[in-house]
Amino acid sequence: MTAASVSPVPQHRIGEAARRSGVSAANIRYYEREGLLQPQARADNDYRLYSDADMHRLRFIRQCRALDMSLDEVRTLLALDLNNKTDCATASTALEAHLGHVRQRLAELRALEKDLLALRKRCDGLDGHCHIIEALHQRADEAVPAVAAPAGHRHV
Repeated sequence: MTAASVSPVPQHRIGEAARRSGVSAANIRYYEREGLLQPQARADNDYRLYSDADMHRLRFIRQCRALDMSLDEVRTLLALDLNNKTDCATASTALEAHLGHVRQRLAELRALEKDLLALRKRCDGLDGHCHIIEALHQRADEAVPAVAAPAGHRHV
């Protein structure tokens, strides 16, 4: 089903839209605030109403987020026209950049796994104290920052 083949007439309340799209009501509201989904029409009782096209868009967003794409990456893809060859190149470039982020994260996770395995090997549970906890306390003492540094920038 493409976005063009669904009804644009708002007909579903947010709970039904959440059920049909697989996106929680809280996330639907969040995506509206973030501009990924246009604010919806309201029924006489002030309930938000969503169309089939809105639910398609929500499922598209959910698929992109399942691929660990940032909101900016999703925004970029939502703005593209699947029938425009230039937009296909833009989508390809966006995915290539995302692959770079994924590869970086995989390298970070491999390093984390190696570190955790080394920690786990420090203690067999037979000594009078735990060498794992000892090592973590030692790291905590060594990790005292001189000045609180800003948190690192994460991709997502």
